[in-house]
Amino acid sequence: MSVNAADPTGGLAADAASLDRIRAQAKTDPQGAVRSAARQFEALFIGMLMKSMRDTTGQDTYFDSAQTRLFQSMLDQQYAQVLATRGIGLADVMARQLTRELAPDAPAAPPAVEGAAPPAAAPGAPAQARGFVSRIWPHAVAAARETGIPPHFMVAQAALESGWGRSEIQGANGTASHNLFGVKAGRGWSGPVVEAATTEFVNGAPQPAIERFRAYGSYAEAFADYARLLKSQPRYAQVLENGTDAAGFARGLAQAGYATDPMYADKLLRIINGSALRTALAG
Repeated sequence: MSVNAADPTGGLAADAASLDRIRAQAKTDPQGAVRSAARQFEALFIGMLMKSMRDTTGQDTYFDSAQTRLFQSMLDQQYAQVLATRGIGLADVMARQLTRELAPDAPAAPPAVEGAAPPAAAPGAPAQARGFVSRIWPHAVAAARETGIPPHFMVAQAALESGWGRSEIQGANGTASHNLFGVKAGRGWSGPVVEAATTEFVNGAPQPAIERFRAYGSYAEAFADYARLLKSQPRYAQVLENGTDAAGFARGLAQAGYATDPMYADKLLRIINGSALRTALAG
């Protein structure tokens, strides 16, 4: 079986040597290892899909034999690897989801709500977190005045949804959507939209999907629309009532159905109480 030279793992995920290479890569390049593992999973997923389709169509009894089935299986694996190299979007979705989990955890000190300027970042704060907070902090403060929710809670949610800005929703041509909260474009939305791959959870299981998301001209517009969403939808009433408490905010969003991920509240709380946000906000 030939292997694409661009694949640093050197084979399918079922190959133990490939898994060892991913483990070794994780020690020096965690982000690269995440992408490699996601591509390998995508290849296996495509292979399973092709096998399912093959089983559905049945076999020609005249040519059916153990040898032809083996050859067909090997050929399907090759096709799966080629398709995965080109990508169907699943690997990108998984890589973004896994990347969001790499932020370190630790208790956080809440910043003041009133300040309109970005807080000074501690020297040891991760560069990605510092830059992300600096870009969006004034808009989070403006949204806090509208909703009563502490700005660092909304910054944490934006970090969760966008992977600290690394996985911001983009259009097919790479156009920025400035959509940091994963707000979808439903029937009531008449503004610009972008289509992007995402992960939806159905009965607790992740499923890849293509969804339409709202697109904004700036982060200021994104935060203003997010504030309007929370204030205009009755299902978010508990979020606003309990929004000054981190657990009340996170669990209120989850209970209101903001996201389908059953671990959404826990993930959001880890970022709110995490060292990456704390050190980016520390003066």
